[in-house]
Amino acid sequence: MGRRAPGPRRFAQPLAKFVDTAQIVVQAGDGGRGCVSFRREKYVPRGGPNGGDGGNGGNVYIEASRSFRTLVDQRYQRLYRAGRGEHGRGKDQHGATGRDVTIKVPPGTVIADTASGDILGDLTEEGQRVLVARGGRGGRGNARFATATHRAPRFAQPGTAGENRTLRLDLKLIADVGLVGLPNAGKSSLLAAFSSARPKIAAYPFTTLTPNLGVVDVPPHGAFVVADIPGLIAGAAHGAGLGIRFLRHIERTRLLVHVVDVADGAPEPAEAVETVERELAAYDPALLARPRIVAANKIDLPHSDGLTRLTARCRASEMPLLPVSALTGEGVPGLIEAVAARLRAWQG
Repeated sequence: MGRRAPGPRRFAQPLAKFVDTAQIVVQAGDGGRGCVSFRREKYVPRGGPNGGDGGNGGNVYIEASRSFRTLVDQRYQRLYRAGRGEHGRGKDQHGATGRDVTIKVPPGTVIADTASGDILGDLTEEGQRVLVARGGRGGRGNARFATATHRAPRFAQPGTAGENRTLRLDLKLIADVGLVGLPNAGKSSLLAAFSSARPKIAAYPFTTLTPNLGVVDVPPHGAFVVADIPGLIAGAAHGAGLGIRFLRHIERTRLLVHVVDVADGAPEPAEAVETVERELAAYDPALLARPRIVAANKIDLPHSDGLTRLTARCRASEMPLLPVSALTGEGVPGLIEAVAARLRAWQG
């Protein structure tokens, strides 16, 4: 018997408690105080100043780590405080630098200062980090101020205060493919057929309340990540339904798959595509410039002229249309191959 060609390998990446936004306070350490001290040794009259410098305060960093999938840790721990620098001491002893603090977040996290609105960092790669609060500088001891004309300075500098900021963290999932469509179109079922992810599936709208991720490995194209986005309805970009809360998670995708229910009794398929595209354009017009594939789902159920009109609409828009059934698996391997090939062509 001939050896069967390897099929796509599917992996699950569950998001147990999905939290994609958080607000935290970061406090860098204050600098240590400089010391006022003079030598006091036998047989050394009029000993000079020997006060040491204070140590610098610790910094606060935020670093991307694939060990984290959501911002749930930052939802429950709101305050992060670095160590303060030690004060200087006599005998020219300088204070130690304060302890740095590194906050680990999932890749795809955008960091913004709530006071100014400035974007401090957009962490997209493993190990990428950004300094979000700089520690204060340690004050100089009186030994630093001794001169030929001022041999006994009786003052030192205090340390400066560390930065104190309130930050907003927004997670934008890093996925290659985004599944979009009206509620109950079968996006979660298609994700389950794509990968080993097991999202909640039920016969009522808005079953998916948070994005789900699945990873598909398609030899020889390689692996790609699929994100199932909660259903969009008319006015979603302006707050209807789940609103724009999860639309941010398709901003980084390279390919969009419109999942359309073509079974009898479902909304008109061609109008469903237009509704979704209007909401995408209202949220970010650049999304319509992404490559798109239409997956006509539920072809295992009776369907009449809706699929025909959807085919004509996709042909006019030059969007590929692939009939599939997430329930039976019909057409799913072809859709996976088409997605993988499109991503490979996009990469050049």
